[in-house]
Amino acid sequence: MKKIINDPGTVAAEALQGMALAYPDLLTVHFDPNYVTRADGPQKGKVAIVSGGGSGHEPLAGGYVGPGGLDAAVPGAVFTSPTPDQILDATKAADGGAGVVHLVLNYTGDILNFETAAELAEAEDIEVRPVVIDDDVAVKDSTYTAGRRGVGGAIPWYKITCAAAARGDDLDSVVAISKRVVANVRTMGMALTPCTVPHSGEPSFVLEDDEMEIGIGVHGEPGRERVKVTSADEIVATLLGNVVEDLPFESGDRTLLFVNGMGGTPSIELHLAYNSARKFLADRGIEVARTLVGNYFTSLEMQGMSISLLRLDDELTELWDAPIHTPAMRWGV
Repeated sequence: MKKIINDPGTVAAEALQGMALAYPDLLTVHFDPNYVTRADGPQKGKVAIVSGGGSGHEPLAGGYVGPGGLDAAVPGAVFTSPTPDQILDATKAADGGAGVVHLVLNYTGDILNFETAAELAEAEDIEVRPVVIDDDVAVKDSTYTAGRRGVGGAIPWYKITCAAAARGDDLDSVVAISKRVVANVRTMGMALTPCTVPHSGEPSFVLEDDEMEIGIGVHGEPGRERVKVTSADEIVATLLGNVVEDLPFESGDRTLLFVNGMGGTPSIELHLAYNSARKFLADRGIEVARTLVGNYFTSLEMQGMSISLLRLDDELTELWDAPIHTPAMRWGV
């Protein structure tokens, strides 16, 4: 294992210390327990949005804290759910008196711990509403989840849900918008290499030089099949073919196309894959109205990508375009 670290046991905490120093105008980082809040929070009278999950997926979720983004993010250890006490403290710190939405990715530990934290917050008279995303079309179940996993679709989900809260929507309206994104976004991923969790020192799975894994999860879970490496056009057709069929997406749909790197994929390959994806969708009469390309929801140093497609309407498009200023995402400001 070769990584730019000091101690495998302190990777997440030291990374948080670095974030605190790098973005003091946007973030306040809290320790014991660890969580991240907006530097200008809490926002009185605004519905607060809180999310989180295991570290190792950066910039998820701390990188999306700031104006137009999350009010708080809760990082667990690498590939490990945050604990209920972390989530509770983040919820209390983010609460502006208008209720709190927990955005939860569909992994068993995250579901259980966010549920526990929500119950504790409710006991302190904070109204908490959970929304769960399960956009991965590759599997119905995995060792990490009951049902489909929450993967790359979380990024447009974050952005649009947070924009609804930022424009002043009430709690019910924010939850409704958030659930609308979940209902209309689908994702599938692949990997050319595994990733290595620092404290284990071992790759999450083993691939031969000429193999790739189709349908991987963001914690390094093996996919639905292992096949020989092929062209970008063929890889994209496999991923998008499953995505388009699942909703299904149809000719005439307006969409947001998101090509996400898994941490070790160079930009040139992601944009090449995006070109393949545009051709694939154009052939089916599916319009791409909005675009995102880059490493936004990673799996440590894994080489690979996921492709997400979100069916847009006028309101979702307006919320996607709304201003945001966070370490990982900035436009309109």
